[in-house]
Amino acid sequence: MADPNTLNYGQLMQKAMRRMTAEVLGQVAEYGLPGDHHFYITFETGHPGVDIPDWLRETYPDEMTIVLQDWFRDLAVTQDRFSVTLNFSDQPQTLVVPLDAIRTFVDPSVKFGVKFDAQDADGPGIGDIETELETADHDTGAVQGDADAEFDEIDRDTTTPDTSADVVSLDQFRKP
Repeated sequence: MADPNTLNYGQLMQKAMRRMTAEVLGQVAEYGLPGDHHFYITFETGHPGVDIPDWLRETYPDEMTIVLQDWFRDLAVTQDRFSVTLNFSDQPQTLVVPLDAIRTFVDPSVKFGVKFDAQDADGPGIGDIETELETADHDTGAVQGDADAEFDEIDRDTTTPDTSADVVSLDQFRKP
């Protein structure tokens, strides 16, 4: 239970970012993916409410990364979960993923990503969130045809900080 004497901004940010994730997925479910947008979604396969085929859970016992890009269907979003049908070796499989199971949500087309902390409803410090492009651990694998090669390229391109930014001094704008 939340302590009424403290404000847990991290936890509030987690909730807001999960709602944003659900809203984005809901828009895609209704209208399709616009432009070059595509998503890498990493989730905990053992999280309560995750419904995936047993063979996928055996292959990915901790985490799994899926890619919503070229081929997916039946994307549906509710207040607390999403479901989608993906193609695994020419076999369509439906996955159900609670929003609380998501660890990362990345849209590399606009260099946006969010990384969620593991859920621990009673623990302190829940919700430290990084709103920077994060990529999933390569051990989880990205699932969708040849998307692994693209995922590796994105990982190389985004893990090196951009040091080309200009530093602007605000002193020139101050009044004497």
